Amino acid sequence: MAFLDQLVRDDVAQHGTPVYRQIADQIRGRIECGELSSGDRLPPIRELAQQLGVNRDTVSTAYETLAADGIVDARVGRGTFVRGLRPRPATAAGPLDVRLSSAAEDLMDFERSRVAYGAGRDAIPFHALKPDPSIFPVDGFRRSLNRAFQELGSEILSYGDPQGYVGLREVWAERLRVGGTLVGPESIVLCQGASQGIALALRLFADFGDTVAIEEPTYHNAVTALKGLGIQAAPVPMGAGGVDLDALDRTLARPEVRAFYTIPTFHNPMGTTTSLAHREELLAIAARYGKPVIEDAYEMDLRFAGRPIPSLLGLDESGLVVQLLSFSKSLFPGVRSGAVVARGRQADAILALRHAADLGGALPLQAALADFVRSGAYDRHLASLCRRLKSRRDVLLEALAEEMPDGTEWTTPEGGYQVWVEMPEPIDTRALFADALGAGVLVAPGFQFYTDARTSRGMRLSIAMTDEDAIRLGVERLGALVRERAGRTDVSRGNPIHV
Repeated sequence: MAFLDQLVRDDVAQHGTPVYRQIADQIRGRIECGELSSGDRLPPIRELAQQLGVNRDTVSTAYETLAADGIVDARVGRGTFVRGLRPRPATAAGPLDVRLSSAAEDLMDFERSRVAYGAGRDAIPFHALKPDPSIFPVDGFRRSLNRAFQELGSEILSYGDPQGYVGLREVWAERLRVGGTLVGPESIVLCQGASQGIALALRLFADFGDTVAIEEPTYHNAVTALKGLGIQAAPVPMGAGGVDLDALDRTLARPEVRAFYTIPTFHNPMGTTTSLAHREELLAIAARYGKPVIEDAYEMDLRFAGRPIPSLLGLDESGLVVQLLSFSKSLFPGVRSGAVVARGRQADAILALRHAADLGGALPLQAALADFVRSGAYDRHLASLCRRLKSRRDVLLEALAEEMPDGTEWTTPEGGYQVWVEMPEPIDTRALFADALGAGVLVAPGFQFYTDARTSRGMRLSIAMTDEDAIRLGVERLGALVRERAGRTDVSRGNPIHV
């Protein structure tokens, strides 16, 4: 008996439901009615695709959708297994049908479109943009936490200042001043990592239904924040040297565009850093139209090559720039400590929005962070981490040059965790993702970094969780897959994207 026999084969535009979603819904229905139980193995992707007469990528996307919802568990080399469903609340008349907000529905649809990386938990993690836990300075931070309790006692177990622990704000202000940005602790509002900072900054300038300009490709959680707040995105294309300034000029000239979100240093996903001239022209365009700029400096401390360039906030003379900071990538994400840096009335408004969101961050962790930085332990950790990242980046660039076919291009970052790689025409990295997963390699396909999930030749490779040996092996496998999809057998050198 066929595994699925109710697949609607109408034209998708006529039927209104993508084929992958039909497949996922059919499987979900069989689980709900008890035909499939926890632990049951789903058919292999190739087998089900042949049965239904669809592309393997369609079935793969359906399985990824179910995995993202926690319904199935995919394991490399073993298959995809049913995990089951959470019980639904019910009344005597049946399950409740509660209306959700349009923003929530839109956000859930966007989240389902993202890749479910849990399927490749044993694969080489080129997708992971988070620090390697094996190098966390656990002992040093524990000592700082102990000193914080010794010095402040029960005081740090209270709510504390809604603006955040003043000692940590002073530390951040000192570091910013060294980099040429003259602000005091009164201009800094602590928050739960840069992600909360993005939401606060967006709410500072835009209401529900307003429009904010963003780079494209860009950080996918920034797109998530826009959708969650009901804010429309006005994408501005990225080039090798940064956002297209002519396109930015035209976009910011539009009256409905309220602000611009940008990552000028170690861009996510591209890894690029803009020049001083580019930054000055960007600020001139923003000032021409009086449009504020949200500068995401989440990897600011991770430079391992090249010369530092003043931040947009440091160059800003018009009071238009709000800056986002974080310890999540440079130290560890578990402290959930970020900051929004703003001046004057903007800082007051950010504090009001922050206070409305919650009553403040974890005071013990903020006090420990302040001690960790002041003790010199943070800078020692950064020096070690940046040496490690430079070594990994160099190995990755060498491997790309050796293994990827002609027509492949990539960026050469001066810091941070990510390298952007563009495949030869006409390879779509959404399809390549499934092949790479089968080969034991996880990548971040480019469609995730666009607001419309468009087809993309790009993918992000991260060196955060991969050592040199894993990098070489992973790129070797990727190179073979790309040559196969491109119909090439040669191993000729690709080309760096010049910035």
